[in-house]
Amino acid sequence: MANLPPNPDSNGDTGVGPGRESPPSTPRWVYVFGTIFIVLVLLFVILHLAGGGFRSHTP
Repeated sequence: MANLPPNPDSNGDTGVGPGRESPPSTPRWVYVFGTIFIVLVLLFVILHLAGGGFRSHTP
């Protein structure tokens, strides 16, 4: 079983090598907006847990 004949459709291509490109990396702006979003959510949660909330804005 170790000496199997090559697949005739593969043309000797194993699929590994310089012909395959890696997927593009995540743009920097995605990381920036994600970080800002997480900080704002955490700030919102901390303010509400501390009792600061939006009570001062209502009459």
